[in-house]
Amino acid sequence: MTEWIRCPVCGSKTRDRIREDTVLKNYPLYCPKCKQKTLIEAKKSQITVITEPDALDAEPMNK
Repeated sequence: MTEWIRCPVCGSKTRDRIREDTVLKNYPLYCPKCKQKTLIEAKKSQITVITEPDALDAEPMNK
């Protein structure tokens, strides 16, 4: 059985689905409704929001 991943910000359906055996780690979830990107992890249909600084938007460190 598959289920839609819901946006942790606004609660609407995203374009992604997961199965019970899906494992996601550091997955950039995009919501087309609120246009927010959220880093998530998923295991056994449990979705966890990662609240660490977003590596996708980080500036590269130059020496």
